[in-house]
Amino acid sequence: MSILDLILEPLQYDFMVRALVTTVIAAIVCALLSCWLVLVGWSLMGDAVSHSVLPGVVLAYIFGAPFALGALVFGFLAVALIGLIRGTSRIKEDAAIGIVFTTLFALGLVLISVTPSQTDLNHIIFGNILGVSVADLVQISILAAIAFAVLIVKRRDLTLYAFDPTHAFAIGLSPKILGALLLGVLALTSVVALQVVGVVLVVAMLIIPGATAYLLTDRFGRMLVIAPIMSAVSSVIGIYLSYWIDAASGGLVVVVQGVVFGLVYLFGPRQGVIGKRLLRARRR
Repeated sequence: MSILDLILEPLQYDFMVRALVTTVIAAIVCALLSCWLVLVGWSLMGDAVSHSVLPGVVLAYIFGAPFALGALVFGFLAVALIGLIRGTSRIKEDAAIGIVFTTLFALGLVLISVTPSQTDLNHIIFGNILGVSVADLVQISILAAIAFAVLIVKRRDLTLYAFDPTHAFAIGLSPKILGALLLGVLALTSVVALQVVGVVLVVAMLIIPGATAYLLTDRFGRMLVIAPIMSAVSSVIGIYLSYWIDAASGGLVVVVQGVVFGLVYLFGPRQGVIGKRLLRARRR
């Protein structure tokens, strides 16, 4: 079998085409957002929001509402609760995040355990990219387009907020509003990635691409290009691997992204552990 056959055979199936398109869409918007999350230091916040949407998805199933609606409501609820606890008590942000996301995630697990269902709700946790319908694809595309548009339109303000919120305030921008905007996009993007890799692995798609790009360049503009390209290519490779070795699609997408990060971490030309040693040896 030729390489061309290996590439074209999965595309004969509609579910594979939908999986590829959906994964690439989610990968691009997650990677774009991850650049800001890495700079601001919000990796834990991404983890919190992605896990906190679980009860919203289950409740949406119970009441026959769109999954995205329930996930969005609980995503914004998690952000609001974290801000409330942090702003009205002595509890620090990391503790507030831990309290909110573990409680909401546990609530989601309880709801799954007591909800009679003909559908396996565990796919919410682990993802079900090969089961994405045309309606799901349209929904994901719309949400991703909104998140992508907000990030592109407000990229300069958000970048200034990430690097120097004090300077942003001095020139008339509101760091609180920009932070809230970034959190809102985080909640929206978590919903986009939910059906691709599930609740558990969403945080990987929100952090790994930005972290990888951060090791490859010192310029934020280049990060915004490198991260989405790397994430999209890794996602396509992961989906193809899942087809050929019959393994979990979402898990393989994240594994490929992790392998790419590992290679960059070791062999990156400037920041790679081995790459820096080779560069020093050449200079000597």
